[in-house]
Amino acid sequence: MRRFWPLAGAALAIAAVCAVAALRPWIDAPGAVVASDQDAAPAMIAPAALALPEQARVLVFGDSWTYGSAASLPTLGYAYVLGERLGWETTVDGVRGSGYLKPGLDGGSYGERIAALDPALDPDLVIVEGSINDRRLPAAGYRDAVTAAWDALAGLYPDADFVILGPAPQVLPVQETTARIDADLADLSAARGWWYISPIAEEWIGPDNYAQVIDTGIGRDHPSTNGHAYLATRVAEALAMMSESTVVVADAPRDPGPSGP
Repeated sequence: MRRFWPLAGAALAIAAVCAVAALRPWIDAPGAVVASDQDAAPAMIAPAALALPEQARVLVFGDSWTYGSAASLPTLGYAYVLGERLGWETTVDGVRGSGYLKPGLDGGSYGERIAALDPALDPDLVIVEGSINDRRLPAAGYRDAVTAAWDALAGLYPDADFVILGPAPQVLPVQETTARIDADLADLSAARGWWYISPIAEEWIGPDNYAQVIDTGIGRDHPSTNGHAYLATRVAEALAMMSESTVVVADAPRDPGPSGP
């Protein structure tokens, strides 16, 4: 039975105050924060709170992690588990080996695959995951490829909300090129006012849980079935912090109480 994901109450709101800074490092700014000429960084725009309808239509787009690689069945991958838990009508589009620059095993690069998406899908939310698959390619042209892909997605689904799920570490310590991809995606998301989730900054996968999350054997450094379930939980928690209800409760109490002296 489809159901709307119950929004967290006051306890989650309190937790959101502590954690939302990592999701929205620009939260303290009342509007756009423009970098100085010396920094030459893109402007950062606070993203709007998510307010998804019941039985939301959601596209989860990404690489082998979105495909469900190393789960006992691909449909036990995080994207499928997430959609089932939250009562979504989910379309999962994951291609192994694919990245913004790198073609995949079963499809093209992100930009090529976006060009082939169905315009009639009309999702309420698009989650774009990854990708570590670009880490062995030169940095030159990467940000341009990301920008072109996101422009195409925004043009294809103009009424959708967008959440970017950055790369998660498949090995520890986090590779320098993976960290560079994470930083680039965070900057580009902030410039658009899109939500960005960084599993690296949030330390979703670290020395304490790496062996429980990542299958280093036949899974070839992909999440195990339990690892995918864990990722689905972490993504759901991050989305909860982005919800309209959480932001209202955390930032603007409905009853301000009596005035102070």
